Amino acid sequence: MRQFAYLGVLAGCLVCALWLEPVFRVNVLRRWRRLLLTLVPVVLVFVLWDLAAIAAGHWTFDPEQVTGVFLPGGLPLDELLFFVVVPVCAILGFEAVRAVNRWPAGDEPAAPPGRPAAVLPRPGRTAAAPPPGPGERA
Repeated sequence: MRQFAYLGVLAGCLVCALWLEPVFRVNVLRRWRRLLLTLVPVVLVFVLWDLAAIAAGHWTFDPEQVTGVFLPGGLPLDELLFFVVVPVCAILGFEAVRAVNRWPAGDEPAAPPGRPAAVLPRPGRTAAAPPPGPGERA
């Protein structure tokens, strides 16, 4: 069973983070193109980094704690999954905090000049009108 230790930790990370998607309606998985644009550079850099470290003999994996499925260059499948699972969990956590605090993501529609950007409500809720801008009456 030790060969599934790495996968077990990754599964635990997913269990602890995936519930954020439906509960806080963060839509990380629904916006899969945005997620891929975030993951691809991260995975690519760290896979290349690991492959270089493995080739140089600076990095090894305990064969008793990985599944035994190795990709070209000696990279365990478990390690590749780590480079996907951990960023997905981090993004889910960040987006949940952002949703609870109603922090803008930066891709909301722009506010008219002189007016603060409106805070968009969570789905199912209505937004209060933004305060009047300078020189405007309430």
